[in-house]
Amino acid sequence: MNITTKLDHELWHKMQDPGAYEWWYFDAEDAKSGISFVLIWFSGFPFSPYYTSHYEKWKNHRTSDAPLPANYSGFSFQLYENGQEIVNFIKEGRQELFQSSCTAIGVSFEKSGFTHDALRDEYTLDIDFSFPARQKEIKATLLFKACRRLIYEKKDTNNNGRVPLHQWLLSVPKADVEGTIAITEQGSCSVRTIPVRATGYHDHNLGAVPMQEYISRWYWGRAFSRQLDLIYYVVFFKNNDYQPLALLVLHDNLSQKVIIHDAVRFQESNFRRGLFSPHHSRDLDLHYEDITLKIHHDRVLDAGPFYLRFSSAISLQREGRNLEGIRGISEFLNPGRLQSKFMRFFTCGRIWRDGRSSMMYKSYNSFKRSLDWKNR
Repeated sequence: MNITTKLDHELWHKMQDPGAYEWWYFDAEDAKSGISFVLIWFSGFPFSPYYTSHYEKWKNHRTSDAPLPANYSGFSFQLYENGQEIVNFIKEGRQELFQSSCTAIGVSFEKSGFTHDALRDEYTLDIDFSFPARQKEIKATLLFKACRRLIYEKKDTNNNGRVPLHQWLLSVPKADVEGTIAITEQGSCSVRTIPVRATGYHDHNLGAVPMQEYISRWYWGRAFSRQLDLIYYVVFFKNNDYQPLALLVLHDNLSQKVIIHDAVRFQESNFRRGLFSPHHSRDLDLHYEDITLKIHHDRVLDAGPFYLRFSSAISLQREGRNLEGIRGISEFLNPGRLQSKFMRFFTCGRIWRDGRSSMMYKSYNSFKRSLDWKNR
């Protein structure tokens, strides 16, 4: 796993290899209103059961038709209020629905997309999609203004660097986010408009082969507080002879100093698992010299067969001082669960594949819509 912060790596890499993937991730959180959201654009949707099945058929010589990543493009939008899901939308489709450029930063899927203004160093996100399964329409205009960027680069040295390309671009560690989100209920035509003034984050991932063939699991998280902002990243590889990668970024908001540590020791504990959640640690400790970071994944925001998103309690011990009460967003991913045909069946309940009917998708969203109605 290579790590970079170079802005030109934000451009679409136009990955062509079967099983390759690329995504652009944005999130934001407004602590005062309790609103948070996640937006992701994909070219090669690595968590798609349709993409994984096609890839396995090709790899096992059951078809000569190699999967093209762009034919598994997608867009997802998750909106939460006080930790409760309001919208959970994922749609994927063929390359005709996706547009990007190898010369200008920006991506679109159907009518939702983002662009980057280099002079202002800000991203404009225009969101416009229909969600028939939940009888909603969502429109939003959001401005992500970068507060800061980092200069950092690290190459994967496992096997003397002779490893498949996987890259994490830590693009915008912190952003000021403003705009509006409008949710229209198609049945009643009622409209709820949500003003957004939040703190955000943006990164970009890509890989030349399926994640499950190289990565065993990863933890990622970020938190913002008055005194300190932080980002952590821990990746374990499928080959046990490869050294895991860990990164800790600390930004002192008082001194404006940035510290980056990549020789971090880590410890997992308090393991949990469920039928539809992967085996994972609820507590993660990161250590570097006199620094100890403790992350407790205390509230599940979103769960799937291979993925968990948490609201986390974080504490930091540094230079003999304790900093408590930090809240952040954390994620856990186990790509190996994508290989389970049993789990793929249920994952189809979360993903709308354009032009393809899915009974699981209809059933899952019918159930979720009934819960939405009861919770009004």
